[in-house]
Amino acid sequence: MTYDLNYLIFCSIFIFGYFLGSIPFGLILTKISGLGDIRKIGSGNIGATNVLRTGNKKIALFTLLLDGGKGALAIYLITIMLPKVFEYRFNMVEFYQCTVAISAVVGHCFPIWLRFKGGKGVATGFGVILSLNLHIGIVALLIWVLIAKVFKISSLSALIVYFLIPVLMFYYETEIIYFLSSFLISLICFVQHRENIKRLINRSESKI
Repeated sequence: MTYDLNYLIFCSIFIFGYFLGSIPFGLILTKISGLGDIRKIGSGNIGATNVLRTGNKKIALFTLLLDGGKGALAIYLITIMLPKVFEYRFNMVEFYQCTVAISAVVGHCFPIWLRFKGGKGVATGFGVILSLNLHIGIVALLIWVLIAKVFKISSLSALIVYFLIPVLMFYYETEIIYFLSSFLISLICFVQHRENIKRLINRSESKI
């Protein structure tokens, strides 16, 4: 009975995180603002970097904040709701935080509404990492900004940062589940950047 309930909670939280993460803010904002279908612009990606290619910096910024915000919101809601609903399972909050963190990134990258063709998980990943460990999240953001400033290549910044995040989690976070979830999130981001990696190797990757 306990196993069945744990499984039900896990599935419910994963589905919740997935659907929250799957909201395509980049697509919604560009259409509302009259910029057209972002999937037909630049790389066809729905993330903030591709939205920036429309030339509208404000919409790109809003996309970045909302994509990151939905990841952070998913963890926040689980954190405040779970102990109230399942008080005797409060010691599993960290596990469910990581569950919803991963599912939010999965939802952003593979949204059912867009035939599972979504973003690359960078902004949503930042949102959940900041929520899991604020200090590591801030360090990761600063590193991203520094690399982007120097090399002007968004994908390079993301790849370096998402390589470093699990390392930082391993050394500075006491909860091993946080390290494991950050590793999975980084793995998803790397998979989503596979074409960018090829272009980086060929030195044909576009700059910001």
